[in-house]
Amino acid sequence: MNDPAGAVIGLDFDGTLSPIVPDPAEAVIHPKAPEVLAELGAHVLAVAIVTGRPPATALELGPGLADVPRLVVLGHYGFERWEAGQISGPPPPPGVLEVEARLPLLLESLDLQDVTIEDKGRAVAVHTRRSSDPQGALARLRDPLADLAGRHGLVVEPGRFVLELRPPGMDKGQALSLFLAERAARSVMFVGDDLGDLSAFAAVRFSGLPGVNVCSGSAEVTELARQADLVVDGPDGVIALLEELVGAFSRS
Repeated sequence: MNDPAGAVIGLDFDGTLSPIVPDPAEAVIHPKAPEVLAELGAHVLAVAIVTGRPPATALELGPGLADVPRLVVLGHYGFERWEAGQISGPPPPPGVLEVEARLPLLLESLDLQDVTIEDKGRAVAVHTRRSSDPQGALARLRDPLADLAGRHGLVVEPGRFVLELRPPGMDKGQALSLFLAERAARSVMFVGDDLGDLSAFAAVRFSGLPGVNVCSGSAEVTELARQADLVVDGPDGVIALLEELVGAFSRS
């Protein structure tokens, strides 16, 4: 990136800036992330965290992020935004609240143990990572959750031992594309780790801008790695890459 002042650096949160953990409520940002993002923000047009989590949750799990210059958090796939201390966005769609109320009975009827329900405000996620058979639990949930989502006007987004029920039209690619246009970006890099990041990779490819897609490496999501320009070793590798960028920008 020879023009850092025109660059947008987009990053997923879980699995990219934060290691994946069995309980998403216990996630915590990489200890070096706030500092390196602050250094990066001093050089680039914008740093954008694009996540399915609410912006407030990402900031809570990432102490120090609120002080990063030029940081924008596009939460709920861009439906809710944090910028300069302010959160803006529409109210939660009613279908999400209705689905969340019905999920406990559905899980009980399927006799699924150690499956976690995550309230994401404008979406709800069902995690199977804590189950004794995470892949089997995921397979058993696919059809019932698709049926439940469809009856309430929602869609199901698969991920790493997670199925997320959310309104249609919400994805990271759309959020990133709109942000690039809004900021008149001249180049872009996006870093992600899961299937939900494929749409952001596509947004980079079709933006018409010089761009790089980076996979925060995981054997669990080979499709993302196949579509990436660069694969790094998880959050540690992401931080190392960002440190290299900061060094290069500082020397230019």
